[in-house]
Amino acid sequence: MAAAGKMTPDNGVNPDLEADIRQLKADIEKLAAQLAATGEHGYGAARRAAAEGVEQLRARGEAALGGLRGSAEDIEAQVTAHVREKPITSLAIAAAVGYLFALLSRR
Repeated sequence: MAAAGKMTPDNGVNPDLEADIRQLKADIEKLAAQLAATGEHGYGAARRAAAEGVEQLRARGEAALGGLRGSAEDIEAQVTAHVREKPITSLAIAAAVGYLFALLSRR
């Protein structure tokens, strides 16, 4: 048996231990509430960061697409000018490319 003064006659539990258990339960509840708040904050921050990242990627994609369109238009203008300047040479080049493509596609 425990030493005198350590156990109460009614329930046999040390009053200091009961107080420590109550304090521990309160601390656990407080910690759980803080973790929940931190999790909600972290989720919101991650969601905002993801939305900003998506927006940046969309803007970069649109800029790249605009650049490609500009390049394609420049190439088209150059090809058109070359065909107008040298139509027979252009026709011969087109025929040769078509012939090579046909050979490669058979294999």
